Amino acid sequence: MLPQIKTPIPGPRSLACAEKLSRYEAREVTYLAKDFPIFWERAEGSNVWDVDGNRFLDFTSAFAVASLGHSAAPVRKALEEQAPKLLHAMGDVHPAGLKADLCEALSAATFERWGIGLGKTLLCNSGSEGVEAALKTVLLHGGKPGIISFTGGYHGTGFGALEATAMPYFRTPFQSQLARFGVQLPFPNSIVCPHGTTEAFKHIGGPFPHMCSECLEDLGEQIESTIRKREIGAIIVEPVQGRGGEVVPPRDFLPMLRRICDEHKILLIFDEIYTGFNRTGKLFACEHVEIVPDIVCLGKGLTGGFPLSACVGRSDIMDAWPASQGEALHTFTMLGNPLGCAMALASIAEHLKPETQQAARAAGRRMREALDSLHSPHIGEVRGLGPMLGIELVDERNSPHAELSAKIMVRSLQDGLILLGGGASGNVLSFSPSFYVTDEEIAYLREKLQEYLTSLPGSVS
Repeated sequence: MLPQIKTPIPGPRSLACAEKLSRYEAREVTYLAKDFPIFWERAEGSNVWDVDGNRFLDFTSAFAVASLGHSAAPVRKALEEQAPKLLHAMGDVHPAGLKADLCEALSAATFERWGIGLGKTLLCNSGSEGVEAALKTVLLHGGKPGIISFTGGYHGTGFGALEATAMPYFRTPFQSQLARFGVQLPFPNSIVCPHGTTEAFKHIGGPFPHMCSECLEDLGEQIESTIRKREIGAIIVEPVQGRGGEVVPPRDFLPMLRRICDEHKILLIFDEIYTGFNRTGKLFACEHVEIVPDIVCLGKGLTGGFPLSACVGRSDIMDAWPASQGEALHTFTMLGNPLGCAMALASIAEHLKPETQQAARAAGRRMREALDSLHSPHIGEVRGLGPMLGIELVDERNSPHAELSAKIMVRSLQDGLILLGGGASGNVLSFSPSFYVTDEEIAYLREKLQEYLTSLPGSVS
């Protein structure tokens, strides 16, 4: 369905909600302005209705969570069947039986499916907590506290996860409280080769660019040098950067990280919280280059709408955690919540179906064709994998044009489109639609984007 706007945006009920939030919520959380935000009431498929009855098209899947569509029938059914039976259990003392089922399913979908053997899981509530579980595992396994992460990487905002998150906006206010066990190195996302090789990052025979050998060697040496100088226990990386702006690394990057980790006997962690569960057109993004991590962090599409995440690792690595003597070391009151487990089991079952992967790839192709057909001097690059795409916006000097990105986000609401900005400089329009977005909906998005890129203040036709 296409958008249907009945009241001004934001409408009177959204404005009332905004006024209430400004009074009662910590002011740093929700951005409030005269023309932003809307407040949701219900959602189905790619459609969202706000509290004023306006219908919107959501091209974000609510932060890439609702990959199967909002209120996807199998996930909703699992929730409805579970809710009358058990809302909460004692996750690390007397768990719900569903917790065991989910841990088994996660092992089967990851390390067993990759031919490695059993995987063991630490369940958490948020992606940030899942990353912190992985970082704790690193220390227990090898005794080395240090981690290497990469510029543009986003791994969460908890104090442990912040050591891996490389975006200054999130880190700087709390720098004096951080433990400083992390080192950030450059993520290979530049289209400019410092060695003058014109074919650096050229797309050859697929979506992954190729990197010139000199650039790859330089980055490898930076990583090796860091490992020699510090007690590094792991490298953590997003196989495709999400909040960093849908940045696809060179094809040789992840294999190089795997080789370095093997040679130095340190762990390789893939943060697939955003990219996991077919978001890039494969069940996990690492499968595009056939590289397997030691630990994988999962969330977002895992449940389709419940706060639950997972840190899944090879069983021999996860066995670095001591057997419980009656008190867990890494635990939460809501650990293994039965509602979340039921939804995750239903979601995983759907994502394992070949037709789901086919739908994701088809949505990605159709979205990419639409975005590639846009014409504007402000488009620096269209990039991404599957239905995880971004448009990098630049100004006349080819510098990040965050102002235009923000204007498009706000203006699009008036036309019933929910869009997100991303990228380290805030100049990327990010798209993570439902796998079942229709041709009509994509055509409407394309029409409006072309209009904004041509007519909004700050744009050049």
